[in-house]
Amino acid sequence: MKKAIVTLGLPQDIDPAKALLDEISRTYGTVLWLQAKVRELEPDQLVWGLVEKQDGIGPQGPVDVTTERAEFNAWYQLYLGERKHLVAVTTAALKAGIEERRVRLAEQQGDLVAAAIRSILDALNLSPSQWELVPTVVPQALRALGELTP
Repeated sequence: MKKAIVTLGLPQDIDPAKALLDEISRTYGTVLWLQAKVRELEPDQLVWGLVEKQDGIGPQGPVDVTTERAEFNAWYQLYLGERKHLVAVTTAALKAGIEERRVRLAEQQGDLVAAAIRSILDALNLSPSQWELVPTVVPQALRALGELTP
């Protein structure tokens, strides 16, 4: 039982929007990794290849059987499946309005920053000439901050 808990993980509290965004990120990373694996294949390997290999000793003696057939490569099948999953979780996130929520949160954060800046400037008792600089200096500082953000 303990091994199953360690393997599968323990329940964790998480915001559903964050869970979806984390899943999108994780899935996209997996898609890129699988894409790299598929690119390592020769073109013929995508649709034809070894599907079973038996060797050893059977009831009637030595066995050495190789079975090849037309079939999508396992890496390619995983890649296609993960791409479908990416579409599904991205669609779910869009339906849940996550992007709109992010925009609303950014707008709210912008309002909070603007209020904080106004409060700071008011508390500084700036002279009229200093107030004239505010429309130039504050936007420059905020743009510089935006350039530092990943």
